Amino acid sequence: MERILSRVDTAAAEFRQLEEELSQPGVASRSDFVDLSRRYARLRELVAKGEELKRLRAAIAEEEELLREEADAELREALRAEIERDQARAETLSHELLRMLLPENPADRKNAIVEIRAGAGGEEAALFASELLRMYSRYAERKGYGVRVMDTHPTALGGMKQVVFALEGEGAYGRLRYESGVHRVQRVPETEASGRVHTSTATVVVLPEAEDVEVEIRPDDLRIDTFRASGPGGQHMQKNESAVRITHIPTGIVVGSQEERSQHRNRELALRVLRARLWEIEAREKENELRDARRKQIGTGDRSEKIRTYNFPQTRVTDHRIGLTLHCLGAVMDGDLDQLIDPVLTTEVAETLADSPAM
Repeated sequence: MERILSRVDTAAAEFRQLEEELSQPGVASRSDFVDLSRRYARLRELVAKGEELKRLRAAIAEEEELLREEADAELREALRAEIERDQARAETLSHELLRMLLPENPADRKNAIVEIRAGAGGEEAALFASELLRMYSRYAERKGYGVRVMDTHPTALGGMKQVVFALEGEGAYGRLRYESGVHRVQRVPETEASGRVHTSTATVVVLPEAEDVEVEIRPDDLRIDTFRASGPGGQHMQKNESAVRITHIPTGIVVGSQEERSQHRNRELALRVLRARLWEIEAREKENELRDARRKQIGTGDRSEKIRTYNFPQTRVTDHRIGLTLHCLGAVMDGDLDQLIDPVLTTEVAETLADSPAM
């Protein structure tokens, strides 16, 4: 706790200095103005939370002193309740400050490109993949993110063999980056007459959306094929070749889109996915050099790692990386994901700080 508050004091000094710098004439025309403004907003929030934590600690100390002196049983009970509330809030603030004190990863501010693929379990896996799409879409509504579907491969029963979409909004990737991995569902399929619980899986991959300047894609490295969009009804019945498939020849990566009526728009959507995947390859190559030193208990984000189980008979959801089990599956499937995401991010912070004594 003392280390956290010491770092908050350091941040407060930087905040005051930055506040003075931003008040200078002509600062808005500087090339780094956006970065300065973003840093200022982050420091302002950090300092405000730090001041609140200091006030809470002082209040708790005063309440504990009163509790030791108070003889009235009813007043003692009220003081205990007040202390408990203040301690819970102080713990929450400590976790938030820990997270904010970590060096900011620029990728965390980006849009997220999400790919969901049905795994083991046939049609039941495809149905689960479509429910995961709905879960992340509802989560996006809660957070104010836009949802842009880029490519879908639906099944006849309403499932999804594969779906690729973007969650568009400040910080979308930072919130969802640890959703990558195998998601397992346990439930009784509607087609199961004996009532036996089946286990199926879907794989989720979350990538930060890369900008044009971050990933160079040479036109000569692309093979672009067009074809008629396929699928059940609607726009997919059109006869012109609006769907696009792009192959990146050097890596063999294949991406596609058939969600728009315009071939040009589908090409743009497919290129967004391609840039994200090429960015991931480069980032993983850099990360591999430090893998042994940086490997976290919460998981690598590898797409083959089982991260979560959704057990419908017991309305239970379990995150296997941190051993967290919640009995609120309905709320989770309706997009209430922060109760799963926040503990994972907090664990990351704690482990990073443990690996970095200077922090």
